[in-house]
Amino acid sequence: MAEQRWSVEPDVRPPADVVALAEQVERDGGRTLALYQEPMGAHWQIFCLLPLEKVDATPYQRDLSPTHAKRLQDVVKKLDRFVDPVLVTSPRPGVYWTPNGNHRRVALVKLKRTTLPAILVPDSAVSFQILALNTEKAHNLKEKSLEVIRMYRVLADEAPQAGEEDFAFQFESPHLITLGLLYEQNKRFAGGAFAPILKRVDKFLAGDFAKTLPQREQRAELVREADEVLGQAVAKLKKRGLNHPYVKNFLLARTTPLTRARKTLPSFQTTFTKLKENLEAFDLAKIRYEDVQRAAVVVPAAE
Repeated sequence: MAEQRWSVEPDVRPPADVVALAEQVERDGGRTLALYQEPMGAHWQIFCLLPLEKVDATPYQRDLSPTHAKRLQDVVKKLDRFVDPVLVTSPRPGVYWTPNGNHRRVALVKLKRTTLPAILVPDSAVSFQILALNTEKAHNLKEKSLEVIRMYRVLADEAPQAGEEDFAFQFESPHLITLGLLYEQNKRFAGGAFAPILKRVDKFLAGDFAKTLPQREQRAELVREADEVLGQAVAKLKKRGLNHPYVKNFLLARTTPLTRARKTLPSFQTTFTKLKENLEAFDLAKIRYEDVQRAAVVVPAAE
């Protein structure tokens, strides 16, 4: 086995079974990088490189999502880095199972790699505890949008000669920039209601940040103006006793100018100018609570 590295006091040595497992990794064609005690229960774990061909998902794991695996593959390829080791256990020599990391494993397989960075847990029972451990909350739309606009502002200071198109990968989607500006002004902004429209007409803007930021602010203002009219309509409906969490989505679905748009979409400005006009002209007397309730069964409510 390679030189042992301990991340504990010099006089504390790992148990014999952990050392034996580290030696097994070497015999299986892998490489043991470190034996260490994790910070909560001081349980021993092994950081290692494993032959990818000897790692598989646990037999009782959820089905693979090809879409998620493909996205991970594209991201790893784009970054040219694999930075997140998978968790594995070893039911027997030569066999390693990952209860939390199968999509990352498949991404490396598709990229034709031969080794997999892994945290090897000697206690195989951990394989059955991953659902309890996997409690990290995914970013919601507001959190993601605010992170994007904050990143945008930092990059505008640090790389003023660059622009949105240079950081398209980091920003993920142009509508997140616009939404970020709106969430900065109003943390309760109904981004989920406007996102379907924004996704279709918002594009990355050409030019450096000094040029595109004012344009972004103008776009955000157009959305804010439409939201103001939307809010007035919702307030009138509430006075009639129609109070439903899906009502904003319902109104936007019936006033969007993109309903019949397919191959050729109107510009951002045209879309939101027309949306505002449609909202102002919409006959609220036509809306019944049962219509909103029926539509909400199909599509989730806005944030």
